[in-house]
Amino acid sequence: MKYPALLPFADILPQLNDFDAIIDARSPSEFAEDHIPGAINCPVLDDAQRVRVGTMYKQVNTFEAKKLGAMLIARNIADHIEALFIDKPKDWKPLIYCWRGGNRSGAMSHILAKIGWPVIQLDGGYKEYRRHVSATLAEHAARLSYTVVCGPTGSGKSRLLQVLAAQGAQVLDLEQLAAHRGSVLGNLPTTPQPSQKAFESSIWNLLRHFDPALPVFVESESKKVGNLRVPDALMEKIRGSRCIALGLAQADRVKLLMDDYLHFVADPALLNTQLSCLTALHGRETIDRWQKMAVDGDMQELVEELLVRHYDPAYLQSIKRNFDQFGEAHVLELPDISDEAFLSAAQTLHRATRLLGPLRYFASKKIKHQ
Repeated sequence: MKYPALLPFADILPQLNDFDAIIDARSPSEFAEDHIPGAINCPVLDDAQRVRVGTMYKQVNTFEAKKLGAMLIARNIADHIEALFIDKPKDWKPLIYCWRGGNRSGAMSHILAKIGWPVIQLDGGYKEYRRHVSATLAEHAARLSYTVVCGPTGSGKSRLLQVLAAQGAQVLDLEQLAAHRGSVLGNLPTTPQPSQKAFESSIWNLLRHFDPALPVFVESESKKVGNLRVPDALMEKIRGSRCIALGLAQADRVKLLMDDYLHFVADPALLNTQLSCLTALHGRETIDRWQKMAVDGDMQELVEELLVRHYDPAYLQSIKRNFDQFGEAHVLELPDISDEAFLSAAQTLHRATRLLGPLRYFASKKIKHQ
């Protein structure tokens, strides 16, 4: 094969995990919005440089813009080689792409191939990758079976998913991928949510690796997780799937939420900003009282009220309306919120589904820890 080799994504996909590096030659802002999973950003033009060259195209002429662009691109590629690639062996195999597989990735591919590396350039670039994700995400979602972990706010759904994943189970943790806990108080102050495209890329990358013979554990999410929308085909499949209902005492639910929302305990002003979003549902008088409780440090009492008056009624209304098989949900009681309790529950679920298969696993209405 002559290098650099220009290949379509359909040919590249089967070997996507075999490349020694996946190099995104686009600008940092383009990379931040979304990129092929596992890619590193080596911009041949950064954001300011793209603006500078583009302005010259419009205000001066194409020839002068190309000279400037060539100078900047050559300098940036040299910097990347010196910083990242100078020690790579001759058989080091990178995949390189830009927006449409054109000038930016072409320049880097040409130089790296001239050095002697077996460079593959993605024909159609990120745009072709994105087209593939959009076209196949629904197919990946449809070929899998799901076990939906249900339970009211604070029942430990996310913790159980994390322990299941650590045990080797197939887990689609949409809240983790969305960097959001899924409720009005669910934003993570130090972690911004990804873009919608990046969210879908993460989902696609997980689903394509899952084994259809085993269930995928997923939480009973709403259609939106924070500002991000769960793809319709995936949401429809999840909502029609079998359910596990977590049971946990109210006192333990309060403790768990206090642990998970320590940032609100430390910053009542942040909590009160979020509580303001509930004014239309609960009225100004109730919100004022809740906000005062936050300022006064009455967090346990506030959490209890939020569960009873907001979260639990909303959960019961939503779960019955949206999850077809919740009425036949299999109950898994957690004795407490200790690490041992979640580990035992995860091992029970994972072992049962692996040994018996998802159909025989659901033969019993009540799940007991083994």
